[in-house]
Amino acid sequence: MLISVSDSCHAGTRTDESGPKLVELVDTSQKVNATVNVGSPTVVPDDVTAIQEALLENCKNSDVIITTGGTGFSKRDVTPEATLEIVERRCSGLEIAMHTASMRITPMAALSRAIIGIRGSTLIINMPGSVKAVKECWEAVEPVLNHAIALLKDADDGTEHQKMMKK
Repeated sequence: MLISVSDSCHAGTRTDESGPKLVELVDTSQKVNATVNVGSPTVVPDDVTAIQEALLENCKNSDVIITTGGTGFSKRDVTPEATLEIVERRCSGLEIAMHTASMRITPMAALSRAIIGIRGSTLIINMPGSVKAVKECWEAVEPVLNHAIALLKDADDGTEHQKMMKK
């Protein structure tokens, strides 16, 4: 599931570009299991309640939810706060991986407050709202997404660990 967070896109005064880009990246991924389907992006305003309602509703049927937008320093950027209130566990390693990958490309990545966490068996990933940042962040989490989902679903058969031990 994909949730684009943007006041202007929600109001219809701007077209969401990062959401469709992320759909394209997931759909064309060679590393993510074909069962990971994000569908069309849902657009919500930069509002804690609206973001939380979308997250909670979609946690019921999603292995992974990716949000785009609302992770910066603006007063209206509240996606991390909304997410923090509903996740049960933080995924600091994934957060660090995503931020580090972006920091290698631009120092502006330090201005992202994106978080990653788990609610139940759903992985929730916050990404910035720009198309460029979405691509950078996707490339950081893409290689581990299948394994993370398998672990959350208690479907890990040890294959991934065995492959890593051979390297």
